[in-house]
Amino acid sequence: MNDSSSQIAADLRRWLASAPAGARLPPTRSLVAEYAVSPLTVQNALRALVAEGLIETRPGAGAFALAPRTPQNQDFGWQTLALGPRRSPGVAEPTALRPALADAIALHEGYPDRELLPHRLVRGALTRAGRSAAALARSPAAGLPELRAWFAADLAGLVPAGMSAPAASDVAVLPGSQSGLAAIFRALVGPGGMPLLVESPTYWGAIHAAAQVGVPMVPVPSGPDGPDPDQLEQAFASTGARVFYAQPNFANPTGAQWSNARAARVREIVARFGAFVVEDDWAHDFGITTEAVPLAARDVDGHVVYLRSLTKSVSPALRVAAAIIRGPARERVLADLRAGPLYVSPLLQAAALDVVTQPGWRTHLRGLRRQLGARRDLMIAQLREHVPSAQLTAVPGGGLNLWVRLADGVDLAALVGACEKAGLLVAAGDEWFPAEPTGPHLRLNYAGPDPGRFGEAMQILGAQLAEHEAGDG
Repeated sequence: MNDSSSQIAADLRRWLASAPAGARLPPTRSLVAEYAVSPLTVQNALRALVAEGLIETRPGAGAFALAPRTPQNQDFGWQTLALGPRRSPGVAEPTALRPALADAIALHEGYPDRELLPHRLVRGALTRAGRSAAALARSPAAGLPELRAWFAADLAGLVPAGMSAPAASDVAVLPGSQSGLAAIFRALVGPGGMPLLVESPTYWGAIHAAAQVGVPMVPVPSGPDGPDPDQLEQAFASTGARVFYAQPNFANPTGAQWSNARAARVREIVARFGAFVVEDDWAHDFGITTEAVPLAARDVDGHVVYLRSLTKSVSPALRVAAAIIRGPARERVLADLRAGPLYVSPLLQAAALDVVTQPGWRTHLRGLRRQLGARRDLMIAQLREHVPSAQLTAVPGGGLNLWVRLADGVDLAALVGACEKAGLLVAAGDEWFPAEPTGPHLRLNYAGPDPGRFGEAMQILGAQLAEHEAGDG
């Protein structure tokens, strides 16, 4: 509605608050004359009131007030027996998915701001895909051959000379990496069986997927340089696990990137135990000062299950990802996918392929690197100026987030709530731990909207943190 329609609707709501049921509203022509607007403007206001259940319109008679709806208590108790015991919910309501309130500074989200997306490429690709055969087609279960070939070639370009590169036949296109995680955990671990090793902290979505599938998790401590290989080896030996979920490049939430030596040691340990490492390369396109170097680029015998998503770097509206899996494990995962989504929309696949094969895609990525670097550095500078007691665990070489350690004793839930009341949305780090948190942390997204308000955001955080630290003392 425009401003005039909104004003008319607001005035009529006040009139309806004291009007009896069945009272007739002023005729449209009277409202047109009173507000000096067009009949369409009045009709838009009336449609809004109809949608709210406040009035009804009768052709040829006018609009009339409806009786207020009396809330009724509903009894859903029968569902208790039908549903049975509640499964572990994982992260029930992840902070990263909460919509931002109007005028709030949103540092809690897990996606880049739309200004950082290739919006012109996406709009053009969707238009062309809508006119193509993909708009009325069914995709093969493993995905469009052309898109599978692109994912394989993209990884193959990072494979050292002399090593075997992945082929299109190793690729399965997924409806987003979250669905892929659930399918992989079900296929390779299975509910109630052997445990899944995970870094701690790690991506909340992986925690959620494992919990929903019914897979027990064993946390392996992970710091700014990744997991300790000795502790990972001990975890494999003591638990009998055969799958390890990890983010070697720009991990969410910590921003950690493994060194080549650590990556080689992890690959050696995984191979020695006859296990898989599920590599989540979600931030492949978000390098700033370093490039993502996937474990899968040096995988010879199929120990690495590689996940690559385009959802965050292309558009949240294009939920397209891929898993590159060698050997019989690929068929296990595909069988699980066939029992669920069957296949990914070919329209979305065609649009995603269009975007990443346009000449403008590489140009966009170069500009994205500069923009992410400027935002990261700006937030770090403001954090250090206004929140000196917060400890930045590391300056990430890529990704979207800063991982900040607060002083022991800070009531994290109270701090996050106080920040929200002051107009700042931040994410408490507890959601990224599969076990007890090692201390109070915040994840701050420097790729979110309004970088010009980073200074204001850090002032709010610093003020609220000072109050809570003073309160503890």
